[in-house]
Amino acid sequence: MARRLLAAFAALLLLVVGTAVLVAYVRGADSRALAGVRTVDVLVADELIPEGTSGAQLAGMVRTETVPAKTAVDGRVTDLASLSGRIATVDLLPGEQLLAGRFARPGDLQAPGTVEVPAGKQELSVLLEPQRAVGGRLVAGDSVGVVVSLTFADGTSATHAVLHDVLVTQVQGAPPPVDSTDEQETASSGTPAPSASLMVTVAVSAAQAEALVFGVEHGTLWLSLEPEGADTSGTDVITQGNIYGKAFA
Repeated sequence: MARRLLAAFAALLLLVVGTAVLVAYVRGADSRALAGVRTVDVLVADELIPEGTSGAQLAGMVRTETVPAKTAVDGRVTDLASLSGRIATVDLLPGEQLLAGRFARPGDLQAPGTVEVPAGKQELSVLLEPQRAVGGRLVAGDSVGVVVSLTFADGTSATHAVLHDVLVTQVQGAPPPVDSTDEQETASSGTPAPSASLMVTVAVSAAQAEALVFGVEHGTLWLSLEPEGADTSGTDVITQGNIYGKAFA
């Protein structure tokens, strides 16, 4: 019995020693392979880094590896501080070197002709004839008011400015911006109105979205351009009974 225990202990000891020797040999092989080779440190994804991950979140998701300089990719990130304020524009796979070109500032990702949606808001699009969208002169970044007219089952109707200071995030179908060389001619002749309907996208809250959709589904909708400082006070529901009193008050 004692001999069996001694033999088992000896086998276990040989296994431990053999494993240690193998690990030491592998590490030595890596060192020998890099001997005389110029090496550099690179930052590598230690796990899947999803698209949209910010630079501030990367500290626990990457590791530093020493590799031959010839295998280091051009444009690699050498300091996580350089990614401050940037986000990953694609998914980064484990083992992949971090490249500066795969990170960008959120504002730089905005499509041309659009503006960023404010936090807490959602986008909603409405299709309008040019005269209902300020003749097609609206552009992303404008602030608009929303006027809704409804006709009821009894034949009566009402109109009201239901929303103010609504941000336009995109306008599709509007004429292209006037070239600076044509500004003088445009000033004298005016910009031609679009011949087709416009798709106007706005940033709204959930409650504003309800009012906007209700107006489109059950009545008619107009947008008014509200420049900075526009007076939006004094609005009221306009009906057939009070239209003249309101209009000439």
